[in-house]
Amino acid sequence: MRLGVISDTHGYFHPAIRTYFAGVDEILHAGDVGTSEVLDELDRVAPTRAVYGNVDGQDVRFRTSEFIDVELEGVRFLVTHIAGRPGRYGPVLRERLQRDRPDILICGHSHILRIERDTKLGGMLFINPGAAGRQGLHRVKTCLRLELRDGRVGQAEVIHLDGPPER
Repeated sequence: MRLGVISDTHGYFHPAIRTYFAGVDEILHAGDVGTSEVLDELDRVAPTRAVYGNVDGQDVRFRTSEFIDVELEGVRFLVTHIAGRPGRYGPVLRERLQRDRPDILICGHSHILRIERDTKLGGMLFINPGAAGRQGLHRVKTCLRLELRDGRVGQAEVIHLDGPPER
């Protein structure tokens, strides 16, 4: 199974998403979608599940939720918008992570691409795909493709939507 993982579009659907997410089985959006039109565009690419973020209005919140708790190909995901980072989760989320023990936590909000194992939570994979929109301090628009195989992530690919990052 191939997943597209994206966050912080802030109402902007980057045209390269169609190419990079072509062939994915599903898209997970970690909030700050911005507009319902972005959800419509993503749904045209692949079935999309999304959480709402702090900038999302009622049109997006009507179609999304605060959390997505789903198992795909034997991998348990928890998706939310504001999560903090490993070692610095808020008390409500920390309690949920300890109780539910997802294999992968996906979040957004910071606009900072980050993928790491949280050793204090049994090696849970923490993923923030960065930001794919135009608003924010980020300089490079990013998202991810994940390949799930045999109950785990077989491959994770960082996508720079505007081309390779500047060096």
